[in-house]
Amino acid sequence: MKAIVQDRYGPPETLTLADVDTPVPAPDEVLVRVEAAALNAYDWHVMRGDPRMARLALGRSRPRARIRGRDFAGRVEAVGARVRQVRPGDAVFGDLGDANGAFAEYVCVHENLVAAKPANLTPQQAAALPLAGVTALMGLDAGRVGPGHRVLVNGASGGVGTLAVQLATVLGATVTAVCSTRNVDLVRSLGAEHVVDYTRDDFARDTRRYDVVFDLVGNRSLRTLRRVLTPTGTLVLSGGGVYRGGSLLGPIGLIARGRLLAPFVRHRIVVLTAVPGRQHLDTLRAHAETGRLTPVIDRNYPLHEVPLAMRYLEGEHARAKVVITV
Repeated sequence: MKAIVQDRYGPPETLTLADVDTPVPAPDEVLVRVEAAALNAYDWHVMRGDPRMARLALGRSRPRARIRGRDFAGRVEAVGARVRQVRPGDAVFGDLGDANGAFAEYVCVHENLVAAKPANLTPQQAAALPLAGVTALMGLDAGRVGPGHRVLVNGASGGVGTLAVQLATVLGATVTAVCSTRNVDLVRSLGAEHVVDYTRDDFARDTRRYDVVFDLVGNRSLRTLRRVLTPTGTLVLSGGGVYRGGSLLGPIGLIARGRLLAPFVRHRIVVLTAVPGRQHLDTLRAHAETGRLTPVIDRNYPLHEVPLAMRYLEGEHARAKVVITV
């Protein structure tokens, strides 16, 4: 089969299209013919091996997982002997987690990491949901978001942000979205009641206070983020979308400081780790099929142009999701 492989850390040029063996499902796995996949900031960090501290988990000299990509949508080709929830022919979507391998014609994945594809979405739209959608769901759940809450989403035009704005609105919250000028209309169309254009204004200088700040960027200090919270508010930290690379810790530094500070302040500080699984995928499917959640796709590339897609993603020109048609 064709797949995008990587044998050393580095720029998008280290990603190459190659012929590799088609995987064989273990007893608890399913073999999926991939129809679409999606890029995430996670894929950029693995490709670059950046921040360098992350190589302790990813592989010291090169990525342990040779084939890139996490999110996918496709059809089940075969199932292992112990699989009971999925059958050949099923249209599914899912997240391979740290195993990677979605930028390929076929993937093997544990049956608990896939779910039925939303019937009203294309494979490309479905592939855009898993990691970003689960991150948005878990972040809002960590913030205990409910009706009447005021939620600030910093990084609202990204893959996670566009979904978080929609899901927070579904939960009954009033959403303030932080984005650049070109994305103001987009985030408003997704349900944001207030929009802060960071090229012109600073949300930290506003008088509004929020029950939850969902930070998806990592470009502000903990003190600044806490300053805009209500006295009993929650700060949810997730990644660092504008991190440009080249340091030892990168966004891990802010997250580590958040963990250390959490026990000593009145605000709740939650460091988010998105965990893939069927339960969250089923929730995303339900929201999508009722029209409450629609993935936003910026660009679509064929499999052999994954290096170009990654270059576009890391250049910070992308908004919402960049997807791959296999």
